Amino acid sequence: MKIVTIGGTGLVGSKLVSKLGEHGHEAVAASPKSGVNTITGQGLADVLQGADVVVDVSNSPSFEGAAVMDFFSTSTRNLLAAEQGAAVGHHVALSVVGTERLAESGYFRAKMEQEKLIKESGLPYSIVHATQFFEFVTSIAQAATQGNTVRLPPALIQPIAAEDVATAVGRTAVGTPLNATVEIAGPEQFRLDDLIRKGLSFKGDPREVVADPTARYFDVLLEERELLPRDEATIYNNRFEEWLQQQ
Repeated sequence: MKIVTIGGTGLVGSKLVSKLGEHGHEAVAASPKSGVNTITGQGLADVLQGADVVVDVSNSPSFEGAAVMDFFSTSTRNLLAAEQGAAVGHHVALSVVGTERLAESGYFRAKMEQEKLIKESGLPYSIVHATQFFEFVTSIAQAATQGNTVRLPPALIQPIAAEDVATAVGRTAVGTPLNATVEIAGPEQFRLDDLIRKGLSFKGDPREVVADPTARYFDVLLEERELLPRDEATIYNNRFEEWLQQQ
């Protein structure tokens, strides 16, 4: 199969392209670096010629509300239109567990718009909702840092390794379109503050992590279980502490 990955040079995309290639597929990494720009439409028609599947794992370069909405709405519209012109048979998108519960955040409102456009496009699709990645521990801490203190709500989270996300998205891409959303997660639940505390401690980061129920997580005031997947989510096996040891 020819599978084009939008965002194919990023954290998940590069792993996905490698995995698909190892399994004998024509795996194409598409990004501005390769001359494919979903905002302007540049290069889309050419890269999608003969494509069986398009996987979108791209992300907005800005998390500011208006900018992120513009990115996901514009890029998704352009991508879907190009796919229809190229008769692509399956659109796969990576999104986030809890998106529909986190509308207080401009980022998640933009992800909701992306998913809405996909569902209304008429194209066969599959949407993969993943929990937070192990790899984003440092960026979560940075966003929640005040002085030398990291303030985070003690909400539950069930993070996953980017390697497992790539595996899950790849399996979805080579399968039959689901016309539905599936969820994936790692094997362990943590309090958000405890997860970040473990990650920073392992790196020797001296910042103090404080559990604060009034602290916001990317502009959202969290309830305890809003970041957790549903019971029917597919669970992958990589554990956080083992992942840390491998880094």
